[in-house]
This record gives sequence, C-alpha cells and structure tokens, in this order.
Amino acid sequence: MASDLHRTATTTYLCCVPTLEESAGAGRVGLAGANIQSFYIFTRTIVCIKNHCIFTVLNIYNMLNGKLFAIILLGIIALGCKEDENELKKLFSIENPTLKPILKLEESIDLVLQNKENKTIDSVVYFINETKIGAVKGNDKLPFALNKQKLGNQTLKALVYFEGKNIDINTSFSIYASQEPQLLNYSIVNTYPHDSNAYTQGFEFYNGVLLEGTGQYKESTLRKTDYKTGKVNQQIKLEDTFFGEGITVLNGKIYQLTWKEKTGFVYDANTLALEKKFTFETDGWGLTNDGTNLYMSDGSEIIYILNPTTFKVIDRIGVYTAGSKIDSINEMEWINGKIWANIYQKDVIAVINPKTGAVENVINCADLKTKVTQHPEVDYFNGIAYNPATKTYFVTGKNWDKTFEIVIN
Repeated sequence: MASDLHRTATTTYLCCVPTLEESAGAGRVGLAGANIQSFYIFTRTIVCIKNHCIFTVLNIYNMLNGKLFAIILLGIIALGCKEDENELKKLFSIENPTLKPILKLEESIDLVLQNKENKTIDSVVYFINETKIGAVKGNDKLPFALNKQKLGNQTLKALVYFEGKNIDINTSFSIYASQEPQLLNYSIVNTYPHDSNAYTQGFEFYNGVLLEGTGQYKESTLRKTDYKTGKVNQQIKLEDTFFGEGITVLNGKIYQLTWKEKTGFVYDANTLALEKKFTFETDGWGLTNDGTNLYMSDGSEIIYILNPTTFKVIDRIGVYTAGSKIDSINEMEWINGKIWANIYQKDVIAVINPKTGAVENVINCADLKTKVTQHPEVDYFNGIAYNPATKTYFVTGKNWDKTFEIVIN
C-alpha cells in the first residue's frame, strides 16, 4: 500500500507519509496526529494544483479512513477559503486624503473605496467600532461627521458586496480633542491636618463626613475622618493581600477597588459593614460615579463605565487633549457633571468631559507639595473631594500631613 500511495501522491508530497494500514488499534490515531504537518503540505498543494484536486482527493479517500479524510478535507476547505479571503481583501482599501491617522471632533471624513481592479460593487456598509454608521449603493461617497464620536482609537470597517461575493476590510484612526484645555487657578482657603501614614487612594464626602480609602499591602483601609481635625473616627482594614484603591459612594453604598487583585468591595456607607465583593478584569485605580453608573480607571487613558449591580462594562471613554492621550488617570471625583481626575505622578488635576473624554481644564497644583512636611514617605499628589455644603474642593496627597481646602478662581 505504501508504494500505491507513493505513486498516487507523488505530486502532492505525500510519499513520505506512512499509511494507516501499516499501524493498528490506537496507533492509527497516534500516527495520524504525528503526520499533521505532512497533511498540511498536502492540503496546500491540493489547493494550488486545482486541475488535479478531485483526482487526488478521490485516490487518497480510497486509502484513508473516513474520519481522517474528513479532517483533511475540512483543512483543505478552510485553507482555500482563507487564501481566497486574503486575495479578496487586496481588491479594495478605504484609505483616502480625509482619513488621516489623527483627526479632531470637528472634522468629517469621506468614506469611499479604492477599487483597484474596477470590480462591480453592489453596496458598502460602514461601521465604526462595530456600530453601523451608514450604507451606500455602489461605491458612492458617504460623508461622516465625527462630532458625536468619543475620543480615542477608532476601528473603521467596510463590508463590501460585489459580484456575488462579500468581504470586510478594516483600517483605524484616532480622534483627539478639538481644543487644548484651559488653565484654571485656585486659592487656598483653609489648611487641615491629614494622617501622614495614609497612602491616599480615594477621597470623597458623604453626609458631611470625609471618607478616605488608603493603599499599600498590609496597610490598606477604608475610614471616616473629621476633615477639620484629621482624626479617624471609624476604620476597617483590608486583608493583607489587598492593595486598596479608589472609592466612591452611590445609593448609600461605598464601593472600593483594589489594585492588582481584580477585586472590589461594597460596604454600607453608614456602618462600613462589608456587604459583598465583586470582580473586574483590569487593574483598579480611580473610581467615581454619575449618580447612576460607576466610572473606573485602570492606569491607562481609558475610563470604564460599569453597571453598579452587575459590574459589567457598559461603555468607555478615552481621555485626550488636542495633542495627546492622557494616561495614568488616577483618583477621580464627579463634580457638576465633569470628572475631576488626578494624573499619577503629576501635580495636576484634569477636568474631563465624560461624554467625549476631552480634557477641558487643567489645574496646576505643584505648589501644594511644597507646603507639606517633607519626610521619606511623602509621595504624589492624589485625592480630590468636593464638599457640596461649602462648595469647595479638598485635596491632599499620599502620606501628606495636610489637606487643603481650595476654591477655583
């Protein structure tokens, strides 16, 4: 039988493959698995030598059992389809002068295909980030304004129907903010004590009480403090294996993230009693809410919008200026419809439009760190809490011994 296989499949490079009849029992399956590479060569050759394809397949079928033949045939079909698909993709492209790598919200793009071989196009359907944005007959131009898109990376897909076939082609671009952020100034109206051992990760007022979440392994806490004296009135400690991160209060519940552990906690805001744990898929950094949903950062430029019951991601925004993306989004606070955010290792506050991700204002707080007691553990500026009773802002830093109450000029 080996000689027959040699004669039949010489042009398909199977002369070196032992036949299944030369093995028995379980060895038949093992031998088949051991020669997958040879069968792969065989399938590629069959696809290429189309004139001899049917003849060769029929002869091989006579020598192989049904299951193995089915596997080989599926491989032939899949490989042939993949190669055909790649060839079809080369027929069209969606690059044109309006589709630049970086665009602004106020710009528009003209979507039209480059039809390299003048194929007859029936219609084209366009998608951005898998959301349909329009369709055209033939290869008509589709103008599309970007003013309602979120900032950040965009995946553009064209689903092309032509000559009884269809293929999708993709490209990408980024949208940056239309304008550079405006600089805001502040004034200090009060200075209060702050626990210099508190590695501040979350900062928020609830019913006149300043809540604080702190970090570091074996030291992470959730606490209620008297902001005027800095005294900790109530505190719970996280397990040593958790590194505490951002906090926020929604519907009488305190939500607290952890850094690398992909675990969050939900507490009763009045008693600090732990009610449940939840999980998420990224690192945990900052946390805030808009009264309905949670907004979570992970150290990148992305802010994730989470359902507070299921903790599933329902949307996301990218944080950008007119010139760059802004990553390392850290502690966050929702203030008058905007997200105020610390940027890790930067002494600034970014005021972010939550609908688009555009940084609208920047507050330079570098001077504050010079006003705290300098000691070996003093770390970065982090912590923003808005007090609705006084309409003022409270800011601090990791292991700072002061909290500053400021107003925006």
